[in-house]
Amino acid sequence: MFDDDFLDDDERSMEELLARYEEVKEGAAANIMEEDDFERIIEYYFQNNNEEQALLACDIARTYYPFSGNVLLLKAEILTQAQKYGQALKALDEMEQYDNSNLDATLLRSDILLGQFKYDQAAVLLEQKSKEFEGKEKIEVLLELSDVYDECEEFDAVFDTLKRVVKIDRRNEEALQKICFWAEFTERLEESVAMHTEITEMDPYNALAWFNLGAAYQGLKLYERAIDAYEYCVVIDDKFEFAYRNMADAYMRLKWYEKALEALERHLEIAKPEDVIFEAMGYCWEKQKDYKKARDYYRQASQLSPQDDGIFYKIGETYSRERQWEKAVKAYSVALHLDKDNASYCMAIGNCLMEMDVKSEALVCYLNAVRLKPGNKSTWVALIRGLIMAKYYDEALTQLEVAREHCGDKADFRYFQSAILLEQGKAKEAMLQLERALKLSPAKVKVFTELNPEYMLRSSVTDLIGKYKKIAKPKDKK
Repeated sequence: MFDDDFLDDDERSMEELLARYEEVKEGAAANIMEEDDFERIIEYYFQNNNEEQALLACDIARTYYPFSGNVLLLKAEILTQAQKYGQALKALDEMEQYDNSNLDATLLRSDILLGQFKYDQAAVLLEQKSKEFEGKEKIEVLLELSDVYDECEEFDAVFDTLKRVVKIDRRNEEALQKICFWAEFTERLEESVAMHTEITEMDPYNALAWFNLGAAYQGLKLYERAIDAYEYCVVIDDKFEFAYRNMADAYMRLKWYEKALEALERHLEIAKPEDVIFEAMGYCWEKQKDYKKARDYYRQASQLSPQDDGIFYKIGETYSRERQWEKAVKAYSVALHLDKDNASYCMAIGNCLMEMDVKSEALVCYLNAVRLKPGNKSTWVALIRGLIMAKYYDEALTQLEVAREHCGDKADFRYFQSAILLEQGKAKEAMLQLERALKLSPAKVKVFTELNPEYMLRSSVTDLIGKYKKIAKPKDKK
């Protein structure tokens, strides 16, 4: 025999119970086992994935306790786990002869119907049963019903069912957390505002209700009202991290970046560091043109999420704004290394190289961008502008025609064509193209003038642009 001194009381008692059960199976037990002991045996086999022995224990238990609802419920659970839905329903039917208002049986029957993809029947069952329960049990049925409606893709019914839960218990955490999402998903934000306003008036210390009210206002783009609601939320619960997160977003929408930073800093104090928080802080500093601080936070974000190419792109953007082209190229290159098929990153590197007067390498970058996104006008604009700046006028004209095949005739392309023709000394053709460009979009004339400010020294150019500016003014007033 092995030494059982090291077994704890639970293990020892389970061993003893199993030994007694074996005696019962063999018909040698002097005393009948209690119903609770049978239930422990059944659960033991069930938890150890021994379905056959668990079901045998159920059958033996029923010979001693034929009217036991608990044993039948355990049997139904085991059969459901084994996806033997017909047998499980039969066990539940028999159980309900002795106990027809058992919450666990109701929820298990719903699970079986869901397992059979009978979503509508599950919903009907729970709707009917919800009338038979009160208080916490009714809430459990309704929460299960909301999940069934989700499976049915009856999303408005999900929202309505959660409303019923909140009406019974306005502090039900699960319902309040879920209804916040479904209000936005079903576009019933105004209804959510009304509901949560009523809750906060009756229960002013309900932090989740204040949060949901803020989220509903935020979804309606009423950011100042959202902030007010979040302020009440954090006064009640100063560790409600999602309130600080959402508050920061609302401040950012209002361009109140200092306030947003305060909310984000408070979030850092109470929650684990997250890349999205550091990234948001970087964004706030970037908007305030403190590019060094922006980079500091972007780098902290990149340490937590080193595969996020977008963060490195943002670092590159801060360097570009400071005209630190070499450092910008390095940051953009990391972004491109992480996402080799991103045309925007290729263009960003190309733009920096143009500023550094490394035109041939810049053009390679622009060509890569066009290859990646041939249907995107901005990639063609970058390439053709680069060719003009590098004085490859014939190639620029060739690429213009290819660009039109992919993107159609755009004002930008006409402005480029006019500039190229001017550079080639074809003034008459250039003016025709300039007029066509002005007809398409007079507002985009900077595309032309920024290529070479000396174009504006030509009276024919200034007269034509002036003419279309006068035409454009009445449209602008509208």
